[in-house]
Amino acid sequence: MNKTVVISGGSQGIGKALVKKFISEGFKTFTCSRKAASLAALSEEINSPLLHTFVADLSQKDQTQAFAQFVLAQSAQVDVLINNAGFFLPGQIQNEEENVLERQIETNLYSAYHLTRALLPSFQAQQSGHIFTICSTASITAYTQGGSYCISKFALLGFTKVLREELKTQGIKVTAILPGATLTPSWDGVNLPASRFIPADDIASTIWAAYQMAPSTVLEEILIRPQLGDIDLD
Repeated sequence: MNKTVVISGGSQGIGKALVKKFISEGFKTFTCSRKAASLAALSEEINSPLLHTFVADLSQKDQTQAFAQFVLAQSAQVDVLINNAGFFLPGQIQNEEENVLERQIETNLYSAYHLTRALLPSFQAQQSGHIFTICSTASITAYTQGGSYCISKFALLGFTKVLREELKTQGIKVTAILPGATLTPSWDGVNLPASRFIPADDIASTIWAAYQMAPSTVLEEILIRPQLGDIDLD
């Protein structure tokens, strides 16, 4: 029987790399996106019966729960959850537009919180599984152009730390991934060479390696940066 992975925000960037990696390893793979066209393009590119897609805006609690119910209706057991959905808006607290904080908290934090809670009973029933959360170097480093994004990612790392403490005695692993600048559409328009970024495939390979470890071992946090360090947005 194929194992099951749930990857939020899997139509591009790190999420897409993760979808490809886990399908290549034989996992029944569920993912979502706000855009039906993006999911259709993903399905056409991958062309695998292991891929199951669902249109959902995970900044909305009801749509997050609908995605979880879609997964559970087709797979009684979830082996891996990767909370990847999120977006980046550069700015500063002192001059950001109104509602930038709310929008990034809803997408970057609440989506992970509500999706994890909805799927957690499946992990607890089997007393096993692995939950990954895509945080950021912005979860531990304050950037002058980070603004509300940094706030949301600091909170996301806090969520992951709490989850780790709650679940460690239940056989469920929890890992925070903290990537630096990764070559994804978030950086479109930035005049820098690809060599200045982390390839998204490297993030996917790292997560797969962490998943492969013995049941008695967990990587709690994985910090990944470009060889030349963080990119200065100033």
